[in-house]
Amino acid sequence: MVAGVDHNALRAQAVEIGEDRAVTVNKRSLIDKQLSRYSRPWSTLRELIQNAADASASRVVVKIDTKPSLRVASPRSEDPSAQLKHVLHNHTISNWVIENNGHAFRPEDWARLQEISSGNPDEDKIGAFGVGFYSVFSISEKPYISSGSEALEFYWKDNDLRTKRFKPPQITDTVFQLPARDTGSSVPHGQELLSLCEFLTGSMTFVGLQSIELFIDDWRILHLQKSIADAVVLGIPPGLNKTTPDKLMRITQVTQQAVQLEVEWMKALESTSSLRSSVDINATLETTTNSLFSFFKKKLEAPNQNTGKPELDGKSAAKTTVQELTATCRHKAFFHINKATISTNVNRELGAEFLRLRKKPPPKATTVSFLAQSYDESAASTLNEPAVASKLFKSVVPEKKGQVYIGFTTSQTTGLAAHLEIPALVPTVEREQLDLNSKHIKDWNTELLRAAGIVSRISWSAATTDLQEQVSKYPGMTERKVLAPNELEEVLPAVKWLYAAFDWSSTTPLSDVRRAVEDTFWNCCKDFRLISSRGFVPLENVRVSSDDLSFVEELPIVPEPLLQFGLIRTLRAGGVLSDVQTEDIVTILERSKKTRTPVQLQQLLMYLAKRARAKTVNEGEIRSVLNATVASDEEVEPTQIIAMNEIEEYINPDKLSPEMPVPPSTIPFKYTRTLSKNDTHALGFRELDPLKWLQWLVKSSRATGQLTSEQNIETNPAFASKVLKVLSKNWSGISQESKTRIVELLAERTIIPTKQGMKIPSETYFSSVKLFADLPVIVSLPNVKEEFLTTLGVRKTLEIGVVFDRLMSGSAQLWSHVDLIKYLASVWDDVPTRDRERLKSTPVCPAEPMEGKPSQQRYRISDLYEPNDSLRRLGLPILQWPGDYSVRSKEAKLLSTLGLRDAPNYIDLVNIISTAGRSTNSSLQEFSLRYFIENSQSKGYNNARIASVRTPPFLPVQGSEGKLSTPADCFTNERVAVLGFDLLRSDLHTYAVLFGVQSDPPVDRCIQRLTKKPPKTKRQAREMFGYMTSRIGAITNQHIEVLGSASIVPITDLKEAVDNEGGRVRHLPPRMCFLGDGGELASMFDFVDFGTEAELFLLRCGSKQEPTISDIALLLTQQPAKSLHIWNQDKYLEVLIKVANAWSSLKTNKSLVERMQQAPFLLATKVESLDEASVLEDNDERGGLKKWHLAKASDVVIVDEIGNYNLFKTHVLAAPQQDETLERMYEQLGVPGLSSLVEERQKIVGLEPGNRPDQRTALKLQSIIRERARLFLYDYPKESLHPNRDNKWLEKNLTVQTVRSIVIKTSLKGTDIKCVQEKTATLRQESNRTWTICITEKYNMAQVSRLLARLLLVRPKPRDSMVLTEFLRSELSGLQEAGINVERILRQKEKEARVAQEMHKSQLEQEQRARDEREALDRQMESQGDGNTNPDIKVDVQDPMPGEFPGSRDDKEHEKGNPQEPASLFGGFKKMLGLDSGRKPQSAMADDERLVHDDGGPQAPPKKPGQLPDDDLQGPAMTPQQLYDLTQQAVQSTRPHTSSVLKSEPAMHKVEEMHTICDAKPGMNVVYAGEASNLRVFLDQEVIQGSDAPAESFMAFNHEGLDYFASVLHDCAAIYKLPRDSMHIFYDHESRTRAFNKSNSIFFNYRMFESDHLAMVKRGNKDLPVRVWATTTAHELAHNIEADHNVRFQNVFQGLIESHIPNIADIARAKPQPTPPPPQQNQQQQPPALPQRQPVPPPRQTAPKPSPTSASKGAFKR
Repeated sequence: MVAGVDHNALRAQAVEIGEDRAVTVNKRSLIDKQLSRYSRPWSTLRELIQNAADASASRVVVKIDTKPSLRVASPRSEDPSAQLKHVLHNHTISNWVIENNGHAFRPEDWARLQEISSGNPDEDKIGAFGVGFYSVFSISEKPYISSGSEALEFYWKDNDLRTKRFKPPQITDTVFQLPARDTGSSVPHGQELLSLCEFLTGSMTFVGLQSIELFIDDWRILHLQKSIADAVVLGIPPGLNKTTPDKLMRITQVTQQAVQLEVEWMKALESTSSLRSSVDINATLETTTNSLFSFFKKKLEAPNQNTGKPELDGKSAAKTTVQELTATCRHKAFFHINKATISTNVNRELGAEFLRLRKKPPPKATTVSFLAQSYDESAASTLNEPAVASKLFKSVVPEKKGQVYIGFTTSQTTGLAAHLEIPALVPTVEREQLDLNSKHIKDWNTELLRAAGIVSRISWSAATTDLQEQVSKYPGMTERKVLAPNELEEVLPAVKWLYAAFDWSSTTPLSDVRRAVEDTFWNCCKDFRLISSRGFVPLENVRVSSDDLSFVEELPIVPEPLLQFGLIRTLRAGGVLSDVQTEDIVTILERSKKTRTPVQLQQLLMYLAKRARAKTVNEGEIRSVLNATVASDEEVEPTQIIAMNEIEEYINPDKLSPEMPVPPSTIPFKYTRTLSKNDTHALGFRELDPLKWLQWLVKSSRATGQLTSEQNIETNPAFASKVLKVLSKNWSGISQESKTRIVELLAERTIIPTKQGMKIPSETYFSSVKLFADLPVIVSLPNVKEEFLTTLGVRKTLEIGVVFDRLMSGSAQLWSHVDLIKYLASVWDDVPTRDRERLKSTPVCPAEPMEGKPSQQRYRISDLYEPNDSLRRLGLPILQWPGDYSVRSKEAKLLSTLGLRDAPNYIDLVNIISTAGRSTNSSLQEFSLRYFIENSQSKGYNNARIASVRTPPFLPVQGSEGKLSTPADCFTNERVAVLGFDLLRSDLHTYAVLFGVQSDPPVDRCIQRLTKKPPKTKRQAREMFGYMTSRIGAITNQHIEVLGSASIVPITDLKEAVDNEGGRVRHLPPRMCFLGDGGELASMFDFVDFGTEAELFLLRCGSKQEPTISDIALLLTQQPAKSLHIWNQDKYLEVLIKVANAWSSLKTNKSLVERMQQAPFLLATKVESLDEASVLEDNDERGGLKKWHLAKASDVVIVDEIGNYNLFKTHVLAAPQQDETLERMYEQLGVPGLSSLVEERQKIVGLEPGNRPDQRTALKLQSIIRERARLFLYDYPKESLHPNRDNKWLEKNLTVQTVRSIVIKTSLKGTDIKCVQEKTATLRQESNRTWTICITEKYNMAQVSRLLARLLLVRPKPRDSMVLTEFLRSELSGLQEAGINVERILRQKEKEARVAQEMHKSQLEQEQRARDEREALDRQMESQGDGNTNPDIKVDVQDPMPGEFPGSRDDKEHEKGNPQEPASLFGGFKKMLGLDSGRKPQSAMADDERLVHDDGGPQAPPKKPGQLPDDDLQGPAMTPQQLYDLTQQAVQSTRPHTSSVLKSEPAMHKVEEMHTICDAKPGMNVVYAGEASNLRVFLDQEVIQGSDAPAESFMAFNHEGLDYFASVLHDCAAIYKLPRDSMHIFYDHESRTRAFNKSNSIFFNYRMFESDHLAMVKRGNKDLPVRVWATTTAHELAHNIEADHNVRFQNVFQGLIESHIPNIADIARAKPQPTPPPPQQNQQQQPPALPQRQPVPPPRQTAPKPSPTSASKGAFKR
């Protein structure tokens, strides 16, 4: 671009003096280009017919003038069809004439006609672009127009279009005469002619024309006649929103007009194929006849004239066809048009844009017409036959997809079976499509389409209203409100026709048209009615179902034939028309006042069963439907109401006859006969249980009115027989529980028919029982199983009572008991259970005489014993049985079954033994014991003993004649006697197991005896505890809890009386006793010695060999005075010290600690005057006496300041000062320090500036303090020092000042005790960190020492003050002689000063070299001018060095050099790494306190001179092993980043342990770009997004530098033994981040390497770069352990550096062998530059002209 050119001035000059020429237009080319837009056929006719409509014409005539063919002669025949045939196929078009009877052209019309693109300004007219008329040039070169009194002809002069206008004779019509452009154009015929007629027919749709005629020459091929009825105003549905969504349009009125279109055409249109064949033949013949070669043809045909054949059969056939061509056909079509009047409300912006584009303003009112055909109109129309009629009318009456009309049809469909005429729509230029591209036009057109949607909805409502009126006229519809099937069938075709018309489909070519129309159709009105089984009802009440739901006829259901229509599918898809839900049915059933009929109930059950099978309804929904259902069974008398909520069972006809009566909870069988078993179960019904049925029958038989007398089970034998038959049939399938309840239910009811009438089952007999003739034998029970009757109680044997009554009546016995037993044995299997039980409980048998005395008493069989001598000897009652008694006989077995006993049971035998023992019947006792022993196994006495609950004493006890015991109370181990237990007689010990006697009692009983009656003597204790030791294995922890706290150990106060029963004995729990003699502790604790065996038991119970320290501490809290009395003060103090030494374990016992805090057991001293002291311990040096006291922790003080103690020692109880551990325990128990109880008030004279004395003494003392404090603190234990208070802190925060006088007023808090003293030194706190020692001219060094000790030490002791006094008073030589290494300490101080001086000197030299290099660079650049720069000479950008805090130093101070450069946290590392030697890059700040992880966040302020970073670090100490483990973990946890993207949000927070530093982490958003020497490279998103160059360009043009950087990073990985794939490279534009750590993956900034070190590495110098990036690597490794820059991070970072210094030095100093970079490719190629933020250039630096390489790199730099 040329600089300094004023283009505005040049433009003004051109306008003023330039040559003026007009812009020419090639009109022919312009018109041809416009004509190319009119792609549809008959576009010219469309434009002319539209113009006729705009001129209010009612008639249009289209005439095609033809020109005869020069090749084919006209037919000789005068037949009109032949003539027409010849014209259609052989003539060509000579002229098109279009006439209309509209109003004549106005002057402005003539003027506009001669101007291209000057559209019709009438806003109510369709024309807009002014190019429609020019479509006539597609068929004519010289169109001629005549209208009214004027005419106009167009003609061409070269490419210029001109006109000639003149006044012809006055004519009434407007005529367009269009001479054919192509004189060879054939006359439309065949399919083309049919297409022309279709177009003309379609043109009648919406235009205001009433007639269109088509002539070919004089033949009227087509005549269209339209009749329109008067308009009827349609009602607008209530609630319909007549305004479009954007408020541009509003419907004001809608009218409906019925239209009749009559079409008359010649049959030449009908059969184009047959016409074609016949015409071709005829044409050939005609051509042959009339051609020049007719002569030759005649010659050839002459020989055939004598054959007698017709001349031309084909010709005659053709004549037959063509004779019909001129015949006419007439058909009609009926339809209606709903026309809406619309008012518009256009804002100024849209109106202006509309005017600009359309050359006329938007209309203030317009119309939208909706054309459709109803079912009745379709039936009245004749459209389908013949085929020509269908084709002609298809564009008028839409079958599936209607078209959008803008006057004439467009290619846009409506999505409905209806046409929409919207004249105000703005089309594209060719008027084929809608313009939805331009914003304002799109808004206008969209609103018009939405208005069309509202009109469509009104049309829908009008149609549904007509159908609804038709439905309402059906007879009885008002009352029943349900359409009968025939009525629905009658109205359904019209509904289908309507739904098909509104079957929304996609629109083409623009799909947005459907969206605009359909959305408004649905949204403009909420009231939408659909046809249903109950007529037309609101949509929200209609449901869809494919099932027969006539059982809920109140529910409106969409007829199934309508479900296939798109309208219904759309409503269902939108969720507004839903399927029938269970809730719908429930609602209808609950609200209905009608009961369901039997048929409806059956349908309901079938419906629910079907839904249940399909799993579309759950049990709860089924139950809700049934609960709401009430049906009436009108088939029974009286009418039975069935409430389905009470129905629970159904009838299984296989088990119960449906004719049988059933409970009301059972549904009648006729309703479930069509349902399967699974269906009935799915409905929640269960099969009627025989038990429940029987219970109902029994209950109803005794209730009045429920069953008839014929249905009474207890009185009607026939009905009872049926019931028993049902039960018998199903008996095997009935559960045992139900069987039992049935038997119980029928047992006492007369349900068995017998000869004697209805009897209860137990009173009836089978017919096989014939012992007596008058027995009630069953009758009339065929097919009833015997097993069932037996179960009910029908007897096969005589009832035992009958036997007793009949066979043993009176005194004369017909049968003896022996005969009875023999009879029963023969029929025992048939004896019922009840008789068996009665027989067992009835006394029927006598016993043998006892002692020879007979008896008439009878016994139950179970009370007697078998005849046996042993049993007789035991004195038991024996069954009287004459003759021999065989235990194997049937009678014996029966008697055994009935309970006859073969031996006494355990209890009976024990009672016999016990009775004999108590009555001293020794023989019976011994026999019964022997019987017990001998029959123990066979008779099961051992098992019976176990099962017995309680027995009387029956076992003889050893040592007690006549005493008996139970098995549980006597034992065989003789040692249990010491506890008072009985011993089994010794001769029975062998059989102890048989009797159930144990060797030892349960340990619980032993413990109970021991605790209840503990031993009183040592001997008893030895024996009892010894025995308990033998049972120690059975003693549980629960027992130990009891024994340990039970007072069972005897303690005798007098040792010599231990074995004396008369000695005074007390008992203690084992836990309070100790074993052994006790030694010196014996007087304080209870020691016992009962032998080794007894000790094991006591140890198990909690006794100890000796007291623990916890025991001693507890004893001191419980008996402090006694302890002090037994022990003297020294011994007591020793014990306290032992307790203090164990304090770490004692403090975990919270209860003990609480006792120690509350108990007065602490030893303390108080100095008193001589006459007040009652117990003198030692004399105080100052005349006072010290007395020992026992006191609580709250009453004692710790002497933490000796001066204050000397003041108040007569008023406080002081803790012993002999042991520091003891003092710490006192402190833990809450003993306060004395200094916390003392208040000091200072009165210092000489602090005021004008009253200050000479300060030389203070300065000298201050110097001494700083020097000697270093010596004093050098080897002092760190735990005794105040944190962060060392000699450096002292130098910074402590000053000394001389004052004139010091007076201290000291008082004891809470008392009136005060003391006023003059001092020579005192301490003042000036601020949180600054202190001042005020001294007088003649100060006391001891007082100064005490103040210093208080300031430096946590708890200073008197000796500390004394030592410090010596340090301050003594000369260094004296301290040296005392063994203090003074020289080493002073040498270290000198070394630190020397190092600081060397660092300052090095800094000055470095800055000087930097200035020299900048000047040399400037000189070189000036000498080179615009030449290329040396890539090796770089100006260092001020970037951070590893180990530096950002912003920690001021730039001016950096330039001047600070002579007092502070020691740095990382200064030592730099020295070790060699980073402080030679020239530092400017990016390294002087204080070396900036961290590697630099991210531009808030920075720490610069350190003050002399301030170490440790002043701000407050973290926990770390052992060397812990530090080593963390450094190893930092290295081992490093991992590669495998993802192709990395994104993190920026974060910032305050580092708690570094009070002046805020940690800031930058946000990163980088993506993978490639690899360099096996290291993954990432680019920042801003770099990629701002450039057309892909990431590959960066890799290609920076591969050399990336490889150098990768070689440095490989060395760093080798230093720390890291996997190389854990090192990554990234590049960004301007961040200050040298490196960052993301999820233990480390990323290094290539931009900073390129700026600082690339030139060095290229020259082969990797020393400094490796050291710098190795330190960076260590920094990021430390972040693997700690994310924040806190103390822990610093420790790990320091550990990594220190442990890898040798590796860093070796690799950094190794001879570099850089991998030669790969050769450059396409070095002349210039990559597209990425967007960059230009760095600020250094002073006096001129921008070099970039070389190809440097330019390519610079594209990716900052």
